Amino acid sequence: MIQHTDGSVPPATAATPATPVPAAPSGGPGGETVFTYASPALKFGPGASAEVGYELAARGARRAILVTDPGVAATGHPARIAEQARAAGVEVVVFDQAHVEPTDASLELAVSFARDAAPFDAVVAVGGGSSIDTAKAVNLLLTNPGELMDYINAPVGKATAPVNPLLPLVAVPTTTGTGSESTTICVLDVLALKVKTGISHAALRPTLAVVDPDLTATQPPMVTAAAGMDILCHALESYTARWYSSMDAKQPQQRVPYCGANPIADLWSERALGLLSAAFRTAVREGSDEAAREQMALAATFAGLGFGNAGVHVPHANAYPIAGRVRDYRPEGYPEGEAIVPHGMAVSLTAPEAFRFTFDADPARHLRAAALLDPERAASLEEGPDLLPAVVTALMKDIGIPGGLEAVGYRDDDVDDLVGGAMQQQRLLATAPKPVGEADLARVFRGSMRHW
Repeated sequence: MIQHTDGSVPPATAATPATPVPAAPSGGPGGETVFTYASPALKFGPGASAEVGYELAARGARRAILVTDPGVAATGHPARIAEQARAAGVEVVVFDQAHVEPTDASLELAVSFARDAAPFDAVVAVGGGSSIDTAKAVNLLLTNPGELMDYINAPVGKATAPVNPLLPLVAVPTTTGTGSESTTICVLDVLALKVKTGISHAALRPTLAVVDPDLTATQPPMVTAAAGMDILCHALESYTARWYSSMDAKQPQQRVPYCGANPIADLWSERALGLLSAAFRTAVREGSDEAAREQMALAATFAGLGFGNAGVHVPHANAYPIAGRVRDYRPEGYPEGEAIVPHGMAVSLTAPEAFRFTFDADPARHLRAAALLDPERAASLEEGPDLLPAVVTALMKDIGIPGGLEAVGYRDDDVDDLVGGAMQQQRLLATAPKPVGEADLARVFRGSMRHW
């Protein structure tokens, strides 16, 4: 049971709705009998970030690089953590130019800085998913030969696997949403190709996640809303992903971090949905509410532990071209002067229509997810393919997420281009609970132009 510092118990620790838990899907013709589960060590709670120096020293670190971005650096948290690490006997070099929504150029800048300042025996990331993903790329290319494009997922890059062990990576998230502190993925834009892609390998998973809810208190409302929608979609997509035993059987060396929905990932996803039900709207509306912030941080951690093993599917695949092809949309609370559709927002924009599309693959799971996320609304609506989309859409509207693709600058004549970008994300689409073709994605994008 999670308790606040005053001894009270968050409301989300109450029992979840008495909706019957759907049975695990039966295995398909694939023949797989094995699923895998992995996670970083975890230290959670208000004030936990003050112990980063101790954790580095306990792991034998003597010289570390700390990766952050200018906005997070301005809060003073990275400087404080660096000083606390120095007091523990660890020399710290700070790189504070991580890019919000990393690009190949921004990652190459960070890697070049790290190589020039090396050697290091540990890496620390303090920030949102952008800083943590930048630190993953730095760690990979400090320890392994080659350049960034060698490791980026095919077909954009060569998808080369690292040959050398990586350094210990301590990830300290300052936003509640990305789950990057738990996952094996580094996401980036390749500028010349106008495509969002990533690097995915088990070696990238942080060694330790230090989740301190106090660090999220400075999030603007739109950042909380967008990052929270990322939490939500992590939980919903991993919960509705293709069941692991329907996959083709693999040899040990063929196993990948995303193995499909499975009994352990289900537990994390369900718990994350319950926490979001109680805290999400409050966290956006009242950023100073410590209980809501703590529950959002816990939901982000739980959802990351779930999707980091089960995987995500259609909404995340669609998010890559939505974010990568943005023209002039500029949300509140993000760096001025830069067109951006934040990752969590990009994921959410097609989520209602995507879950309408996947409903018939496993109706019971979609209905259960809706009941966990919004018990009262779900109970008042007719069960069917529109239920989960209605619950998600109502939440998006309440927290100020744009009402569809049109609101961030896309039109019907962009659909073919968006479909082309999403179809490049076969690693994600392979985890969808049913086959996904170009015509399916086109319907999802067109149905997502305007939700209200």
